[in-house]
Amino acid sequence: MFWNYLMNWMTNDVAIDLGTANTLVYVKGHGIVVDEPSVVAIEAETKKIIAVGKKAKEMLGKTPEEIRAIKPMKDGVIADFEITEAMLRDLILRSQQKKFLIRPRVIVAVPSGITEVEKRAVKESAEHSGARKVYLVSEPLAAAIGVNLPVHEPCGNMIIDIGGGTTEIAVISLSHIVDHISIRIGGDEMDEAIVNFLRKKHNLFIGESTAEKIKIKIGSAYPLKNELTMEVRGRDLVSGFPVSMKISSEEIREAISETISKIVDAVKRLFEQTAPELSADIADRGVVLTGGAAQLKGLDQKIRETIDLPVTLVESPLTSVVMGSGKILDNLEEYQKVLISNV
Repeated sequence: MFWNYLMNWMTNDVAIDLGTANTLVYVKGHGIVVDEPSVVAIEAETKKIIAVGKKAKEMLGKTPEEIRAIKPMKDGVIADFEITEAMLRDLILRSQQKKFLIRPRVIVAVPSGITEVEKRAVKESAEHSGARKVYLVSEPLAAAIGVNLPVHEPCGNMIIDIGGGTTEIAVISLSHIVDHISIRIGGDEMDEAIVNFLRKKHNLFIGESTAEKIKIKIGSAYPLKNELTMEVRGRDLVSGFPVSMKISSEEIREAISETISKIVDAVKRLFEQTAPELSADIADRGVVLTGGAAQLKGLDQKIRETIDLPVTLVESPLTSVVMGSGKILDNLEEYQKVLISNV
């Protein structure tokens, strides 16, 4: 009893939502203490870390040859092992508030569709970053717990988690994912589609950061009551000079329509493979929508119209995964069944 108290006092166990777009860190007893973009800036020659998070993201597309701004996560998994490890170490240390006498236990939320090799890579990165014990949990389960779905009960709950790199669609019952589809499509692909669309239609070349701003400000999946416009600055591919152009929300909806269709088709496919009893539960309860990219205007309406069921966008879609991981961390015995075993 005394030893457990001493351990809790000397370290802050953490839960991490290691996302393609953002990494969030929850500390036991303190809540979310870190919310930073998953970007690292390094010196190209020495690989020395210059900045992590917001400061590194501000450098994207603006660095000289000597500096590289890198997104070490791609499609929800580690694309650059060494840089991810450095990023995790920085964020874990930042979250510890100088209470790093004993290394923390760490829970990391991962996409449900990742391979065994990718699971080991995530676990080893966390261990090398200073964790004494690493647990993994599937993002859909963590998100469901974060939004207070009754995951322990024998009933079907459907959750759609749309992040920067992946879309996770899962049916959950009795603390397990019964059926799921994980596609490596999310907010980043929408940004890429906007870049390509403006290049082809208007000979306007913009960067991914600008595309993300356009998506957030005027992007939509469903016709808006009052359509929007936005002044966009970029480079004219014909003249090579900087130009400014007015872009409409209708154009951006056209640009990302294929990406949205892939997400909606995945939802329909999951219903086709779900047992009738679970489908009946979902029909009664509706579908829960979460994740950063789920905030796209009208996306809930688009999915609702397609499946003809209630679709609810949660109050805090960006934090549901890390909050659920935090609940698991606070009650490891109660949530033992939701953890990924044999990693």
